Amino acid sequence: MSKWVDICNLDEILPNMGRCALFEDQQVAIFRVIKAGKELLYAINNYCPFSEANVLSRGIIGSLADKVVIASPIYKQHFDLTNGLCVEDESVSLKTYEVRLEGNTVQLAG
Repeated sequence: MSKWVDICNLDEILPNMGRCALFEDQQVAIFRVIKAGKELLYAINNYCPFSEANVLSRGIIGSLADKVVIASPIYKQHFDLTNGLCVEDESVSLKTYEVRLEGNTVQLAG
């Protein structure tokens, strides 16, 4: 059974933007995505293995085919927000986190 940890209020993440948070001693990028009128939350590791920097929360949200992706702000690799796989190189993946909205509070599973 997961223990849910409060991270921030939903209002602290602008629509179609990301926010970085410290969770279990790791930087996590949390994204609030509006797609087809639905609001979705995603959470992945903030560390980009290509640039070796914690920058993914500042990336550009978009879509490739049917995938919701984040483009790294430095070298522009795309990561699938649902599973963390790099679209250009599927041998590279990021850790994803279980995320939910409880009232107006964004929570991650610990």
